[in-house]
Amino acid sequence: MTDAYASWGHYPKLPQRAVALSWRDQGWPAIAGEVLPRGNGRSYGDSCLADGGTLLDVRGLDRFIAFDPSTGRLACEAGVLLGDILELTVPKGWFLAVTPGTRLVTVGGAIANDVHGKNHHRRGSFGNHVLRFELLRSDGRRILCGPDLEPDWFCSTVGGLGLTGLVTWAELQLIRVEGPWLDVETLRFPDLDAFFALAAESDRSHDYTVAWIDCLARGQDLGRGLFMRANHAPTPSGKHEAPRGARRVPFTPPVSPVNRLTLRAFNELYYRFPRSRHSIQHYLTYFYPLDSILDWNRLYGQRGFVQYQCVVPPGSAPAALRRILDLIAADGQGSFLSVLKLFGTMPGCGLLSFPRPGATLALDFPFRGEPTLGLLDRLDRVVMDAGGGVYPAKDARMSGEVFGRTFPDWEKLESMRDPKVMSAFWRRVTLDARR
Repeated sequence: MTDAYASWGHYPKLPQRAVALSWRDQGWPAIAGEVLPRGNGRSYGDSCLADGGTLLDVRGLDRFIAFDPSTGRLACEAGVLLGDILELTVPKGWFLAVTPGTRLVTVGGAIANDVHGKNHHRRGSFGNHVLRFELLRSDGRRILCGPDLEPDWFCSTVGGLGLTGLVTWAELQLIRVEGPWLDVETLRFPDLDAFFALAAESDRSHDYTVAWIDCLARGQDLGRGLFMRANHAPTPSGKHEAPRGARRVPFTPPVSPVNRLTLRAFNELYYRFPRSRHSIQHYLTYFYPLDSILDWNRLYGQRGFVQYQCVVPPGSAPAALRRILDLIAADGQGSFLSVLKLFGTMPGCGLLSFPRPGATLALDFPFRGEPTLGLLDRLDRVVMDAGGGVYPAKDARMSGEVFGRTFPDWEKLESMRDPKVMSAFWRRVTLDARR
C-alpha cells in the first residue's frame, strides 16, 4: 500500500489496490472482488481502507453541476472538495452550513461520515443540509435519494461510511454570509467546570464554539484550556489579509517528535501564550488551522497515530470527562490536538450519525502499540459506562461490543450495504459484534 492511499493516521497499514475513476455515466466499474469508494482519504483509521480489496478513487468526479446564488443551492459531483465549494461561493455570499476541521474533504466523504463542525448546536451535522444525491449501486441501479425521496436509502447512506454504494453527485443547501470574516473571541479557562459554564453561555450567543484543552494538566488545573467562539462578520475596515499559502512537512521522521516532554512543553506554552481576546479572522484561519500545514500527519513518525473521539451524554459528561482526562494525564500519552465541545439536540439523519446531545472530546495519540491500545480500551470503558459512544470515522481499533453499543442500528445498515462494498473497519467491527 502506498502512502497516497493510506489512512490519514497511517495506522493500520493494510494491503489494497486503487482504481482512479474519471468516468461519469458509464455505470459501476467492472472490478472483481470487494471495493470501497474513497474520497480524499482524510478518515483517520480503517473506515477508508479496503483490506485486500480495491479502492474506488472518486476524486476525478470533481465537476460543479449548478449553483443558484439567489437561493444558495449547489449541486456538484461527489469528488469536489469542500474548499473548492468555499472558493466558489464565499465571494457570492454563501458558506457551507456545516464544515469539519479540514476543507480537504470531498462532498461524498462528508456525506458518508455525516461530518460535524463547531456549530452543531445551531445547524446539526452535514447530512441535515443535504437536499438530495444520486446513489449508484453495483447492480447498476441509480437511486435518487433525499429526506423525503427514498428516505431509507438516504438515512443509510448519510453516515453510512460509503457502504451502501457510490454517491456520484449531491445537492446542498448553503447559508448566507456577508463575507469571509469571523468575529472571534478567545477565552482562557482554568478547569473543566469553567468550560461547561462558558459553553452553556456561548451556545446561546455564538454560531461557532470549540475549546482546546491541555490533556496533561492535573489536579486543580484538570481540563484547563482555551475557548474559541465566533460569529460571521461583515468585511472589516482597515487592512485584513487572507492567510498565506500552506507549508508542507517535507518528510516522515523515523521517530515521532511528539512525545511526553514535547507535549508538556507545547501545552504549557500554548495555554500561557499572550493573545488578544477579540480578533477578526479569515474563515481559513478559524475553521482550518491545520490545513496551513500540509502533510502534518507526518509529524507522528513512521508508526503513525490514532485519533480518539467520543461523546458522552450531558448528565454524565462532567464526571466522565474528568475520569478520561485523569487517565490520559496519568498515562502520559497526551495530545496537543485535544478538542472539546458540546453537541446540540438536533438529531442526525443517518443510521450511523455520530453526533448526539452531550460533550465530545477528540484527541490524537502517537501510536506506540499496546500501551496506546490499552489506554484507549480504558477510555472506552469510561465512555460506555457513561452511556456514550465512539466515532467510526476516526477509529482504528474499537471492539465490536463498543461499536454495537454506540450504533444499535448497525444491522439495518448491514442489510442495505451494497454486496460488492466492504471496508476494513466494517469487517472488523461487525464480525466482532456477531460473536
